[in-house]
Amino acid sequence: QEQLVESGGGLVQAGGSLRLSCSASGRTLSIYSMGWFRQAPGKEREFVAGISGNGGATAYADSVKGRFTVSRDNAKNTVYLQMNSLTPEDTALYYCAADRSIRTYVRTGSAAFGSWGQGTQVTVSS
Repeated sequence: QEQLVESGGGLVQAGGSLRLSCSASGRTLSIYSMGWFRQAPGKEREFVAGISGNGGATAYADSVKGRFTVSRDNAKNTVYLQMNSLTPEDTALYYCAADRSIRTYVRTGSAAFGSWGQGTQVTVSS
């Protein structure tokens, strides 16, 4: 069974940066689109960013566009989320997930993703 593990979360002041990583054991992730989602207390799970299997296509939520960058290193079987200019509104538990199917584009609905990590907490102080 494929296992996804997020890391890199923590506490940061507003305006700061964090880099999240998502690594996998088992099958390679290179042929699957990968997504980052987040969920804050009392709110629904929200799509943040995603990247296609070969890295040729990316997608971002409007709320993070221009501040966050998703990338991947398939040789390391790892996906990254670089988060800059963080605000308290970015505080949430961040998850990575693998698309259920092979796609050449990024899907943004959580139902499209079949493998999930346990999440890494990001807290941004004002």
